[in-house]
Amino acid sequence: MSSLATFRQAAGKQPRGGRLVLVVGPSGVGKDTLLHGARSALREDPSVVFVRREITRPREAGGEDHAPLRLEAFEEREAAGAYLLSWRAHGLAYGIPRASAASLASGGTVVVNVSRAVLDEARRLGVDELRIVSVTADPRLLAERLAARGRETAAEIEQRLARAQAVAVEGEDVIVIANDGPPEAGVARLVQAIRG
Repeated sequence: MSSLATFRQAAGKQPRGGRLVLVVGPSGVGKDTLLHGARSALREDPSVVFVRREITRPREAGGEDHAPLRLEAFEEREAAGAYLLSWRAHGLAYGIPRASAASLASGGTVVVNVSRAVLDEARRLGVDELRIVSVTADPRLLAERLAARGRETAAEIEQRLARAQAVAVEGEDVIVIANDGPPEAGVARLVQAIRG
């Protein structure tokens, strides 16, 4: 079942009033930091849901708080239509549980970190309001952040930096946040984008 069919099955053909906020940007740009800050700032607002991704990465590998799955289990869930969106990147599989569609259908705001590769598919989901928050940073700063987190080899860092330059995020639904300054400034801009 396609992600679009899954969404319509979970939320109906005409989602009512929902706002889907997709946070995108290259590895090392600081998406997790901004999302963590925004989640904290909006913790008292029950209408905003921050989605926990399912990833074929062990929990002990570090990074974001995610639901770890073996590849076989992920593929079974994907084939059963369990994901609103799913993709592969950097040797891992990522999925957005379709349960998030229920919040959209009831008029809530759903915030999720996704790959730039699924934006066209996300735009076809038919939500009432879609916002794409593109987080950017200076390439030198990206390289420093990737090296500091210690999850990639030098060759993998080069690949990620090359991909960061190769993929453009454009459109009327795109809000750009330059995350080159203090994290608090980026968090404030993300909260503003989420609230509208």
